[in-house]
Amino acid sequence: MKKTSLALIVIAGIFACFLPGQAQKPALEGYISLSGAWALYPMALKWQEEFQKIHPKVRIDVQAGGAGKGIADALNGAVDVGMVSRDIQKVEIDKGALPVAVTKDAVVPMISVKNPLLQDIQKKGLKRDQLIAIWITEQAKTWGELVGVKNDDPIRVFTRSDACGAAETWAAYLGKKQEDLKGVGIYGDPGLADAVRRAPLGVGYNNVGFAYDARTLKPVTGLAVLPIDINGNGTIDPDENFYVDRNQMTKAIAEGRYPSPPARNLFFVTKGKPQKAVLVEFIRWVLTEGQKYVPETGYINLSAEVLAEGLKAIGVK
Repeated sequence: MKKTSLALIVIAGIFACFLPGQAQKPALEGYISLSGAWALYPMALKWQEEFQKIHPKVRIDVQAGGAGKGIADALNGAVDVGMVSRDIQKVEIDKGALPVAVTKDAVVPMISVKNPLLQDIQKKGLKRDQLIAIWITEQAKTWGELVGVKNDDPIRVFTRSDACGAAETWAAYLGKKQEDLKGVGIYGDPGLADAVRRAPLGVGYNNVGFAYDARTLKPVTGLAVLPIDINGNGTIDPDENFYVDRNQMTKAIAEGRYPSPPARNLFFVTKGKPQKAVLVEFIRWVLTEGQKYVPETGYINLSAEVLAEGLKAIGVK
């Protein structure tokens, strides 16, 4: 009797699997490739890791190389997604670029902690016109003239050599384009950060994710974030003093206290509306469940309206 009952239960369970509405969805599988902005690279790696935990049969390849490479790769079909850390140009839209904003961050100016005038710089900050005099007109020659003290140490200026959103965004804040930025060209965020760290009189700029240590949340060892005197009164006021750690910095960006630019949206770009089911699901997940990983990775969540626009763009209601 017991054997008969057990057999009936097993048969009933098997039969239930084939009832309408009871079939399980097949496991998501496939391959997704991303390339582009260093600014999005750490965030994309986190999304890659968490999405593959849910869908182990999906393989995601993420490569950095600059926003210029990312959008070029997407438009010529070399990758599924270009990671872009600047506004998308009309000529790129005309070629089929479909941008979807996925998160937000900012570009910050960096100096070495070995700068002999570090305390003066951190106390007074630099005005926008002084930053223009460093990177655009090259009228600023010494650190002493910038902070108003007697010091003839020359300023060593660094910029990015690769076509990238960080440089384009920083140049936009200074009223120009990347090609107008002066300084020694260095490839990539890690390279530029290292160049400034090794040069006591150096100045450069980095995406927030490369300016702060992910573990300590403090500025990367050997570097200090150069505060911007936003209101131009010659000192860093309490409401402008948010550079001490990553949490305070991202809070200031989210609240609009850090100027835009260099605060900016970061984009996934596809060529036309994505067709691969696995790609659509990945972007949908990034814009929904994946947003919970944004703050812990050092980025800023976008508004619900912007995220909804992204879902609509890829055809998800």
